[in-house]
Amino acid sequence: MSAGLQAATADIINKVHAYMREHPESELHTCGKMFGVLLYEGGYLAAFSAKLDGSYLHEGFVPPVYAMTEEPVGHSKEESRRLQRLLFANYNFVNGKGESKNLLEIFKDEKPIVPADEWFVDKGERLKVKGERTPTPPSGAGECCAPKLLQYALTHGLKPLQLAEFWVGAPSETEIRQEGVYYAPCSGRCVPILKHMTQGLEDLKIEGVRGLKSEGFLKPEILFEDGYLMVVNKPAGLLSVPGKTDEPSAETLLHAKPVHRLDQDTSGLLVLAKTPEVYKTLQAYFQRRDILKRYEAVCKPNLQSSISNLQSEGQIDLPLLPNPYDRPRQMVDFEHGKPAITRYHIRERRPDGTLLVDFFPLTGRTHQLRVHAAHPEGLNAPIVGDRLYGQAAERLMLHAAEIRFLHPVTHQEMHFCL
Repeated sequence: MSAGLQAATADIINKVHAYMREHPESELHTCGKMFGVLLYEGGYLAAFSAKLDGSYLHEGFVPPVYAMTEEPVGHSKEESRRLQRLLFANYNFVNGKGESKNLLEIFKDEKPIVPADEWFVDKGERLKVKGERTPTPPSGAGECCAPKLLQYALTHGLKPLQLAEFWVGAPSETEIRQEGVYYAPCSGRCVPILKHMTQGLEDLKIEGVRGLKSEGFLKPEILFEDGYLMVVNKPAGLLSVPGKTDEPSAETLLHAKPVHRLDQDTSGLLVLAKTPEVYKTLQAYFQRRDILKRYEAVCKPNLQSSISNLQSEGQIDLPLLPNPYDRPRQMVDFEHGKPAITRYHIRERRPDGTLLVDFFPLTGRTHQLRVHAAHPEGLNAPIVGDRLYGQAAERLMLHAAEIRFLHPVTHQEMHFCL
């Protein structure tokens, strides 16, 4: 991270804090907002997402891409949709090659987004979606910081060098957002637009975005193998199962099926089945919670949190739901979320302000430990290196350290500890 980016970010945060002092009624006091900075040759630009206190225009920040007006009150649902599509058709974005596309063109091949409140949920289980969805731009597309900053730079002859988005103000109640922390652009609204806009901008660096690269030299270490199953030590950076790209995975490299998954950024113990029967039996073990799993993590409390006030052990119960506008991030949702429960034990409080924590997941939701660690109602201490819910570093400091279960065929106790 460049010194120029840090200095510009600090300058923007100071200006926003001054604004908050002058406006005690500002929404930023109760719910913060994403701000952005774009370094270019000779200076920097600043932006905020959507509106700030009811207005798209504030001195010192770039204007919106399209001069929107409020939708007239009293329009029918069908009329509102027609006006929305008209807006999308007039929302044009340029790229580094000088090409222009509107939002309808940009999103025509994207996967449809279904908002969380339109999911049919029964006892925490998502069963089906009401109705069919066609690929249309999500509401708010084009209003985030990154597209606004790039559009202004490219239409004013500026050469973009580095871009970052960060949170300022009160923390979010549902998502993991802490002041001054850099976050990658949201996958649902921003990434499709940025795929278009960044063409021809080979020198541009976007903070928090990890380039797609092959980890072909990463190999899982086999700790145990017989004719029925394998237990391996998966390195950080290796997928557990095949993804959307041609990146290798533990499954493809070992020709066995993982019974559970570790995030690509997580290292440690992974169990794979070599036959369908063993896979089914081990899956049942996990569903009945007959398998003990312990993870080790290095966590760093947020500024609002005091290490001494954190209980040494406890249980976190925060239901989780995929964020439909920012996959793969998860969000806390007490109405629609699936149950997610984690026991924790703080093993060491370190002089550098970090914590060594043992996590014992009682459920297996996506990113469960990462969200429970970072959320204000959880530990309020993101795992070090968590690029989604904390701050990116060389690697995510989360390791699947111990697993214990009965062999599904020999019935011997299997216990592995790294």
